[in-house]
Amino acid sequence: MLLKITGLNAFYDNVHALKNIDLTIEKGEIVSLIGSNGAGKTSTLSCITGLVAARSGRIVYKDRDITNFPAHKIVGLGISLSPEGREVFPGLTVEENLRLGMYAKGGRKESAPYARVYELFPRLKERNQQIAGTLSGGEQQMLAIARALMSEPELLLLDEPSLGLAPNLVLLIFELIKEISKQGVTILLVEQNANMALLVSNRAYVLETGRVALSGESGSLLNDENIKKAYLGNVS
Repeated sequence: MLLKITGLNAFYDNVHALKNIDLTIEKGEIVSLIGSNGAGKTSTLSCITGLVAARSGRIVYKDRDITNFPAHKIVGLGISLSPEGREVFPGLTVEENLRLGMYAKGGRKESAPYARVYELFPRLKERNQQIAGTLSGGEQQMLAIARALMSEPELLLLDEPSLGLAPNLVLLIFELIKEISKQGVTILLVEQNANMALLVSNRAYVLETGRVALSGESGSLLNDENIKKAYLGNVS
């Protein structure tokens, strides 16, 4: 078991955002979190990465309790986040953004992480001296994922990677997610495009108002009539 969450509760002031969340991820899996806005998807990632405090419950990574560890220590243990909204540093170059992704591991200047991300994202290599704020939305999303990979994580957390992208770019991003998985990185994917998330993942959890409403193999959930009606539109 790479990651195990049990009985996780989290609050924003008096708002009970996560209610007894249980979740597991095996090494090598792609696991999706799907649900509507406000369901608790991003809050779950924020607790894992130490950005939001857990009120109760446990987060165990590689048999180590990391509940409420500070965020920089979480990254150092091998967990990295590509945040919702990309959040690249717009005034820095592509290369400078990537270099920041290595800071949690001491800011090493090794070439291997660069070679890896440039192989995955050749467009970023072409634009490595371009200011990040001038990139297209799709290129900025690539940069956000690439920056998260620079710390060479074992577990990659992706928060809404297809948000705001044109359909052809959505397909490209999901192809890249599959390729990253093939390279041995375990992935926890938060995604409102439930159809694509279920197609790419091994298993999925459906969150509703801070609770796990349903979980199972992604293929089974794709064929679940309630899931189709709630999240997949007219998918037949």
